[in-house]
Amino acid sequence: MSFRGKNVLITGGIGFIGSNLAIRLVNEGANVTILDSMLDEYGANVFNINDVKNEVQINFSDMRDEHSLRYLVKNKDYIFNLAGQVSHQDSMRDPFMDLEVNVKAQLSLLETCRKYAPETIIVFSSTRQIYGKPQYLPVDEKHPLSPPDVNGINKLAAENYHVLYTKVYGLNTVSLRLTNTYGPRQLIKNARQGFIGWFVNRAIQGETIQLFGTGEQVRDFNYVDDVVNAFCIAALNKNLYGQVYNLSGEKASLKQVAELLIKYSGKGDLKIVPFPDERKKIDIGDFYGNSDKLYQVSGWQANVALKDGLKKMIEFYKLYKEHYFK
Repeated sequence: MSFRGKNVLITGGIGFIGSNLAIRLVNEGANVTILDSMLDEYGANVFNINDVKNEVQINFSDMRDEHSLRYLVKNKDYIFNLAGQVSHQDSMRDPFMDLEVNVKAQLSLLETCRKYAPETIIVFSSTRQIYGKPQYLPVDEKHPLSPPDVNGINKLAAENYHVLYTKVYGLNTVSLRLTNTYGPRQLIKNARQGFIGWFVNRAIQGETIQLFGTGEQVRDFNYVDDVVNAFCIAALNKNLYGQVYNLSGEKASLKQVAELLIKYSGKGDLKIVPFPDERKKIDIGDFYGNSDKLYQVSGWQANVALKDGLKKMIEFYKLYKEHYFK
């Protein structure tokens, strides 16, 4: 199976993962439509789709706009649902905004598909944040769910809605629980899309990378091409529908990541600082996942080594610096 000739909608398609997915699908011959509300502070950047700007249709609207959404979902073979607010700190500062974007908008999409596009296949971008502080490592899908912040609670609600609409209404949905995704086209002018983007910003500009706590906290990381591949596999494999899956990646400490970025950029330095109170309260400590469930059904696994992915990321932002820095 392939996407050639298929009609595809990507919500949040001008953002980080969505734009990389759009480029992949255009290259595979899909008819790609992008829906994006263009919230610049959350990663929307028209330059992200510069390579395919003449080969995609773009609709600048909000998923909560039912009239626009009704038009956009019709006759779509696949919908990649990546629109959302991903900043944990922002969700704590403005919980109602996070609720609107990460729950109401998601329910709006599902309801609209139920009514006007019941045959479409929906792949939802969930997060490992819903697990909270791990009780054991590596974390698999059987691990208890205990979101540590508003963002995690809302993402879990959205994921549950996708599963529910499969069970009750027969929609074909798959939810992928992403870990720390990194790579080209990621938001780097602030830390709203994860710490790696901000670390890249600091390294390229020769500034200090600050690590909270000890810097020895372990995470797992996925290069964006591996994540895009998982989305494509999830859409095409009927055996995955109605389920949730972890996307686990290569393990490393935050300090190791920072040191690699400093090495590849040739700039910057490293400083260990105490945790700010607001971050310490929602920090989950070490976290890395297990994606055996997805591998056993589909064969998916991460292929890009962390050192190679970070090097590619540095090279990309050096080349296109003017499009990603303030």
